[in-house]
Amino acid sequence: MQTTLNVQGMTCGHCESSVKGALESLEGVQTVEVDLDSGKVDVTYDDAAVTIAAMREAVEDQGYDVVA
Repeated sequence: MQTTLNVQGMTCGHCESSVKGALESLEGVQTVEVDLDSGKVDVTYDDAAVTIAAMREAVEDQGYDVVA
């Protein structure tokens, strides 16, 4: 499966690394591509192992907002 999260608050390379690392640490997440300029984060994942809600929570725990 693939989804795109719209993340607000990312402004630098450290932000990008924080979001990417948080998502990659989740079981079932296969790839993470972050576009810092647009705030879009493309995630390929196994929907039997991880939910979008869990991904959203992981990003929000890093201090960023995920918008629909």
